[in-house]
Amino acid sequence: MAIQRVLIANRGEIAVRIIRACKRLGLETVQVVSDADRDSLPARMADRAFVIGPAAAAKSYLNIDALLMTALALKADAVHPGYGFLSESAKFAAACAENGLTFIGPTADNIARMGNKIEARKVAAEAGVPTLPGSHRIASAEDAARIAAETGLPVMLKAAAGGGGRGMKIVRDPATLKETFRQASAEAAAAFGDGSLYLERFVADARHVEVQVLGDTHGNVVHLGERDCSSQRRHQKLVEEAPAPLIGDELRRSLHKAATDLAGAIGYVGAGTVEFLVDPASGDFFFLEMNTRIQVEHPVSEMITGIDLVEEQFRVANGEKLAFSQEDIVFTGHAIECRVNAESPERDFHPAPGLITGWQPPEGEGIRVDSHCFEGYRIPIFYDSMIAKLIVHGRDRADAIARMKAALADFRIGGIETTIPFVTKIVENEDFTSGAVSTELVGRIAAAGR
Repeated sequence: MAIQRVLIANRGEIAVRIIRACKRLGLETVQVVSDADRDSLPARMADRAFVIGPAAAAKSYLNIDALLMTALALKADAVHPGYGFLSESAKFAAACAENGLTFIGPTADNIARMGNKIEARKVAAEAGVPTLPGSHRIASAEDAARIAAETGLPVMLKAAAGGGGRGMKIVRDPATLKETFRQASAEAAAAFGDGSLYLERFVADARHVEVQVLGDTHGNVVHLGERDCSSQRRHQKLVEEAPAPLIGDELRRSLHKAATDLAGAIGYVGAGTVEFLVDPASGDFFFLEMNTRIQVEHPVSEMITGIDLVEEQFRVANGEKLAFSQEDIVFTGHAIECRVNAESPERDFHPAPGLITGWQPPEGEGIRVDSHCFEGYRIPIFYDSMIAKLIVHGRDRADAIARMKAALADFRIGGIETTIPFVTKIVENEDFTSGAVSTELVGRIAAAGR
């Protein structure tokens, strides 16, 4: 492999995940850390750790100049951005290429085209992928009101330049549209430096289903099946699973084809995810967005296919052809992932960082824990609250649910509050166990607990 030394431009569990993949591939690792992460597990595991800046992400993990200078000074060949931070920055991907560094991810053009959600909608429509009725860029609240009247309420206002639930607001009453538009635009500007919005029809009680794709530099594109990510709180995913339950074979094939058609249309390179909204009432599906990076929930796709997506990212970035065709990919069993966050469900999921005084993750057949935590680790206040991902694999969905319930019961974390009790409620809920999941499910569970 031409790539020999990799700078990891991220932190937490995804940094640990990347380091482990590099070790299996025989690659050297350079872990950049902020002052707050000097004693982190990634810093301990990497061949070399380098302090990139202070705790604030803007001055460390988001500092492109500092990252490039460090990569060049330490003679790295490649940069892996993980997810979040700069993983979907076309500017960063282009800067890496300009400085002779291999960006372990898609091309800057791929990122730019899919990163702007309005442009992504256009590309999807041109590729024959269904999109929700809505608009292109909205210039004002008055324009939004006019388009909403044509589309029909409720509608969703969305940030053109972002994702992850920020800058997203539902409008059900025309009287609230002007103020909601102002709030969504301000939130988008603060989160992404761009307050531009667009509008789509809102589908209540919908399914959020995404398809994992993988492309190489030789024009090959495959999918690794779909994941259901409907169990969300305020647009933040809590439980993900693969394959998606209660999806008929025809719809499943249509989702897979739409995802690979879209990826093929833009010459997509690397691992990516095409997200769809599925209307259970009609069976219709609509393009939402494409995430041009490795996803938090990628392990469930790995568990049902046996394919290591991070290792494949490196092989593709190295210019290798995919070692398998679509027909070679075999789907086996069912996988579920629960995110474990340092948050207090009793206090409206307020962040609950602190010192971990006990750490005993579950073990056993079909159980995987991806985490950067350990007993004695102090969770910093500066970053995302996710501290672990608990993944299980079973022979079928019922078996996977049973294993997840047992694994959650066995997961012991001392010293801090976590969301384990809440995600346990999700996987024990009758609607979840029956497969009748939707984007409204978690809200109903949370409301019932108040």
